[in-house]
Amino acid sequence: MRKFFTLLWLTSILSMGYAQVRTVTGTVKDSQSLIALPGVTISVKSTGQGTQTDEAGRFSIQASSTDVLTFGFIGYTTQEVEINNRAIVDIFLESHDQALEEVVVVGYGTQRKIDLTGSITQVKGEEIENMPNTNPISSLQGKVAGLTISNSGSPGAAPTVRIRGVNSTNSSSPLYVVDGVLHDNIDFLSPGDIETIDVLRDPSSIAIYGLRGANGVIAVTLKKAARGRTAVNLSSSIGFNRVIDRIDVTDAEGFKKLHDADRANAGDSKFDYTNYTANTDWQELILRDGFLSNNTLGISNSGEKSSTHFSLGYNKQNGVVKNGDYERFTARLNQELKINDRLKIGGNISGMYWNMRPTVITFTNALWAAPIVPVQYDENTYYSMPSFQRAQVGNPIATLHRMDNKSLPTGYRFVGSLFAEWEIIENLKWKSTIYADLGFNNTRGYTPLPFYFMNLGESEGENTITYDENVRTAVSQKQEQFTRYQQDHTLTFEKAIEEDHRLTAMAGFTTVFTHNQEISGNRRDADLNIPDDPDFWYINISNPNANPGTFAGQGTKNAIVGAFGRVNYAFRDKYLLNATIRRDGSSKFAPKNRWGTFGSIGLGWVVSSEDFFQSIDVVDFLKLRASWGKIGNQNGIRDNIYQPGLSTSSSAIFGDNIYTAVGPAYIPDPNLRWEVVGGVDLGLESKFLNNKLNLEVTWYDRTTTDILTSLVIPNTDRSYFTNLGKITNRGVELTLGWNDRINEDFTYNVSANYSYNKNVVNSIGDNINFQIFGNNQANLTETGKSIGYFYGYRQIGIYQSLSQMENMATMSNSRPGDIAYEDVDGDGVITDKDRTYLGTPFPPHNFGININLGYKGFDFLIQGQGVAGNHIHVQRRRANFAPINYETNRLNAWTGPGTSNVEPILASNRGDNYLFSSYYLEPADFFRIRTLQLGYNFSTGLLNNRIRKARVYVSGQNIKTWSKVTGYSPEAPISSITAGGADNGIYPLPATYTFGVNLSF
Repeated sequence: MRKFFTLLWLTSILSMGYAQVRTVTGTVKDSQSLIALPGVTISVKSTGQGTQTDEAGRFSIQASSTDVLTFGFIGYTTQEVEINNRAIVDIFLESHDQALEEVVVVGYGTQRKIDLTGSITQVKGEEIENMPNTNPISSLQGKVAGLTISNSGSPGAAPTVRIRGVNSTNSSSPLYVVDGVLHDNIDFLSPGDIETIDVLRDPSSIAIYGLRGANGVIAVTLKKAARGRTAVNLSSSIGFNRVIDRIDVTDAEGFKKLHDADRANAGDSKFDYTNYTANTDWQELILRDGFLSNNTLGISNSGEKSSTHFSLGYNKQNGVVKNGDYERFTARLNQELKINDRLKIGGNISGMYWNMRPTVITFTNALWAAPIVPVQYDENTYYSMPSFQRAQVGNPIATLHRMDNKSLPTGYRFVGSLFAEWEIIENLKWKSTIYADLGFNNTRGYTPLPFYFMNLGESEGENTITYDENVRTAVSQKQEQFTRYQQDHTLTFEKAIEEDHRLTAMAGFTTVFTHNQEISGNRRDADLNIPDDPDFWYINISNPNANPGTFAGQGTKNAIVGAFGRVNYAFRDKYLLNATIRRDGSSKFAPKNRWGTFGSIGLGWVVSSEDFFQSIDVVDFLKLRASWGKIGNQNGIRDNIYQPGLSTSSSAIFGDNIYTAVGPAYIPDPNLRWEVVGGVDLGLESKFLNNKLNLEVTWYDRTTTDILTSLVIPNTDRSYFTNLGKITNRGVELTLGWNDRINEDFTYNVSANYSYNKNVVNSIGDNINFQIFGNNQANLTETGKSIGYFYGYRQIGIYQSLSQMENMATMSNSRPGDIAYEDVDGDGVITDKDRTYLGTPFPPHNFGININLGYKGFDFLIQGQGVAGNHIHVQRRRANFAPINYETNRLNAWTGPGTSNVEPILASNRGDNYLFSSYYLEPADFFRIRTLQLGYNFSTGLLNNRIRKARVYVSGQNIKTWSKVTGYSPEAPISSITAGGADNGIYPLPATYTFGVNLSF
C-alpha cells in the first residue's frame, strides 16, 4: 500500500511539473495571403489572460502545456488550439471575407461595409503614409472611382477635388470631416497620422451631413492608441523633386529666325542683333531640384482604463522654382479615459505651424523673355529685355533676386474636440462633442528698391544704364483669422434581436458657427527708404502723415443649425434599410427661406445569402443596392447676399471738391433659397473564386435644381444673384480587383477603377437662356451643354491663297496664312456667331490601376492614373501685347501655300489668329506612372527584439507621363468652375524621388 501511495505522489508531482506555466510564442497569418496579422486577440481559455499580436503578427503569452488558446480577429473565424506541450504555436486564420466586415465611417458613426446601401470607398492610412505629398488628399489620385483630383507642384498647395463631377456654378469642393469635425481642407494633417479615409459619394451616405455635404464627403479617421500595449512608430523619408517635362521654346538662333519672319510679315524693319549675342535658357535658370522631407513620430499607450496617442510631424518642401519653399510642423494628442463601464470621456487636439517663401516669378515671364539677352552685368545691374518687349516682359532672374524672401507668410492652426459618451442603459448611448477650429495667418511684405538695368544698344545706339527713380520702398501687412465652433449631440440605440434582426437608430442635434475676418494695409515711403530688414517691415515704420497708406478689411459670419435622424436595419444580414432625415437652418438665406428638410433612403439585398444561391460556388458574395436622396446646398455663396449692398462707382466734381458716387453693388433677391441636390444611386457588389476576384459597379444620376448663380443683367453692368436652372451629372463607376498568392513566398494584388461622368446644364434661368461667360469669353455656361465648356472658333485649316479664300467663309480682314475658321451658322462670313462648343476642361473619364507584389521580405508597388475626354486651353501662347519668345511648334509656321495647314503665319499684327479657337486647345488625355515603389521588410527580432518592424523603401512619383500636352503638366486647372482649364504658365508637377524608412518599437 505504501508503494502505491508513493507512486501516486510521484505521478502527481510529475503532472504538476508538466502543467507548469511556460512562455508560448508564435505567429498568426492569413490563410490565403500568408500576410502576418497584427492586432489578433489571443487568450488563455482557462484563465482569461490575453494579449495581441504585434505588427509582424507575433505573440507571446504565459500558459500551461495543457491549456487551450483562443485566437480572434475581426473578419476571421475564431480558432481554439490546444498547446499540447508546444513552445511555438503558429496559426493560420480563415477569413470570412474581412472586406465585408470592415467598418467604414458614416455620418456621426460607423457601419459594417456589408450593411452599406450607398457608395463608400475606404483607403487605408498605410496606402498614403509613404507617399511624398504634404497634403494626404493628393495621394488619393487614381485610387477611388468617381474621385477627380488635380494636383499642383507648388509647395504647400492643396489639390482641386471633385466627386462625381461639378454640380453647381458655385463651389463644388467636397466636405472634409476629421474625427467628426467639419473642415474645408485638411492641410493641418500629417499623412502619417491617418488611420483611414472614406470617400462618401451617394445621397444615402452624405444626406446626414446636410447642407455642407452636397458635393460629397471625405471622412478622415485619425490614429489612436492600439489596445493593450505601448508602441512607438516612426515614418521618415527624404528625396527631391525634378521637372522632367519642360516647355519647348526656341533658343537664340530659332528666336532670331522666327522674329525676323514675324517682323517681315508685319511690315516692320529687321531688328539689329549686333549686341544681342547671348543664348539664355531662362527656364534652366529659374528651375532647380527641390529637396523634400516628410516625417511622423507616433507614441501610443493603452491600458484597461485609458489610452493616449501623441504624434509629431515635420514636412519640408523646396519648390522646383528657385527660392520657393514650404515648411510645416504638426503635433497631435488624443486621450480617452474610461470612467466606468458606462461612461467614457476623451479629447483630441491638433496644432500646426507653417511658413513659406512664396514663388515670386511667373513661368510666363521665363517663357516669354527673349533668349538673346544675357542675364547680369554686375552685382546690382541686370540686362533689360530688347526694346520690342522691354515694357511688358522683365528680366526673370532680376525679378527672382529682387523679390526673394521679401514676403513672410506664416500661419497657425489649432483643431480640438472634447467628448463624453454615456451608456444610459444597455444598447442606448448618448454622446456629446464640442469642437473648435482656429486659424491665424499673418503676412508681412517688403518692396525693395529696383536694380539698375543695362539696355543694349540697338540700331547703332549706345549701351545705356537706367534706374527707375520713381520706385520707392514699401511695406505691407495682412492678418487673417478663421474660427469655427461646432457641437454635436447624438442618441444612439443599437440592438441585435436574436440572429435575425439588427437595428441601429440615431437622433442628433448640431450647430456650426463660422467667423472669418481679415485686415490689411500697406505704406509706401516717399522720403526715406525703409531698410531691407524684416524687423522694420511694419506699416507704422514711416510717418503716417507724410506717407499715407491704403487699408482694407472684411469679415463674414454664418451659422448652421441642424437636427437629424437615421435608421439602419438588417434582417438576417440579407435585407438592408438605411433611412435618413435632416432639417437644417442657415443664416445665409433670407429669414423666410432659411429652413429646409431633406433626407434619403437606401435599400440593399445580399443575394448570396439566399438559400437558392448556395449552389452557385463561383460567386462568394453578391449584393444589390439602391439609394435616393435630396440634400440642401449653400456651398460657395457669400453671407447676407440676399440683402442690399453698396459700392463706389463714378465720381463727380462740384466746385473744388470731388465726390464719389455710391450705388447698388448688385440687385438683391429677398427670396433667395437653397440649392437642392437630388440623386439616385444603383449598385452591385460581388466577389468570386474564393474571394479572389471582386467587382463593384455603380450607376448614378445626380441633379441640382435652384442653382445659386450670379448673372449680369442684359444691356447693363449690374449683377443679380438668384436661384435658377438645373444641372445633371450622370455616370458609371467600376472597380475591379484580384488578390491571390502563388506560394508561401509570393503574393500579388491587382486592382483597377474607372469612372465616367456626363455633365449637362439642363436650363439656365427657367427656360430663359442666360449665358455665363468666363475667362474673357473662352468659357461658357448655357443650356444644353456641359458647365464651363470651351467656347470659340473651330479651326478647319489655314487659308492657303486668295483664290482658295474666294470659296471659303472669311473674316473681313482675313489673308493667306491666317487660321481658317468653320462657318458654323452657314452665312458665308466668319463672325462671333460662329463660335461654338469646343470641349470641356473637366475630364469625363477617370481611371487608375494599382499593382502590389510581395516576395519574401520584398514588396513592390506600381500605380498608374489618367484621364480622358477633356481639353486644356494653352492660354500662354495667346499673348500678343508684345513680341515674345516662341514655342517650337511655331517653327512649322505657314510660309506659303502648302507649307502648313495647322500653324498660322508669323505676324503679331494679325489679331484674328489670336482669337480663342480650337488652335489653342490641346487634348488633355494622359496616363501617368503615378507611383513606383520598392521596399524591403527586415526580419523580426532586430536589436534584441526592441525593433518590432523595420522597412526601407525607394519610391518614384510622376516619373513618366504619356500625353500630347505641351505644358508642364496635362492636369488642367479646374479650380474655377465657369472659367477652368487654362494653362497660363501653371506651376510644374515634378517627378519625385524618395528614400524612406518605417520603424516600430
